[in-house]
Amino acid sequence: MSTSTTIHLPSKPPRVTLVVSTFNAPEALEKVLAGVLRQSAAPLELLVADDGSGQSSIDLVNVWKTRFAIPLTHIWQTHEGFRKTHVLNRAIIQAKGDYLVFLDGDCVPHPEFVADHMALAEPGHWVQARRCFVKEQYVPNFDLSRVSVAGWVFGRRIEQGLKAFRTPWQSVRFDKDLRGVIGCNLGIWKEDLVAVNGYDESFTGWGREDSDLAARLFHLGRSRKFVRGRAVVFHLNHPAASRAQLESNQARLDETLATKRVRAVRGIQERMPT
Repeated sequence: MSTSTTIHLPSKPPRVTLVVSTFNAPEALEKVLAGVLRQSAAPLELLVADDGSGQSSIDLVNVWKTRFAIPLTHIWQTHEGFRKTHVLNRAIIQAKGDYLVFLDGDCVPHPEFVADHMALAEPGHWVQARRCFVKEQYVPNFDLSRVSVAGWVFGRRIEQGLKAFRTPWQSVRFDKDLRGVIGCNLGIWKEDLVAVNGYDESFTGWGREDSDLAARLFHLGRSRKFVRGRAVVFHLNHPAASRAQLESNQARLDETLATKRVRAVRGIQERMPT
């Protein structure tokens, strides 16, 4: 493991596809879409990867399509339990960008979020940035365009407040560690996602699907660029999802680690037309 504060910029900014995953949380999704609309650097396109939300979310996305100058595509699948890996693979296949940034539909991005990911993108690596947490009781009043982040942090409305600030300095660590892997704030080259066959759809239910993807990227030879002070997101706290599949998903992850597997057992290749 090595530590560095030097950012190695690619020769030109990548073409970014922003992927926002969601399920039946239209109030949170609206706050996230408003945050995307305020970005200082727009992505090439926005894909909303929807694990089967109801009509209120469908109507919301249709309204927001008219507000963006970039294409907004709603990728929807029938809800048959927690199948986030399935819809994310559909998004990977449809993405037109050469670099995909993954954001959850309960994480409001800082206005420099996309610009930061563009600057951090580096061949041979994938980017993991952090999140802070807006306490659940304050989520309805959270509007990043109006609230004082410092005021909310010091007022204890935001937890892990040091991660709430985009700082004048940035900390970057290159490693191959699964600790701290979260799927709500990732930047990955599309060619690397194709090489590892995307997310593994063997993972159903909450848990470890992001760690499995990270492990396979490590096995491919792609190290993590672990970032603080850039690409800030504000997680809107909510009741936790069921952990019923966590044990079986952990067993799948353990197998990936033991076998040094690179490609998903069931991924984007299996979704491609023959």
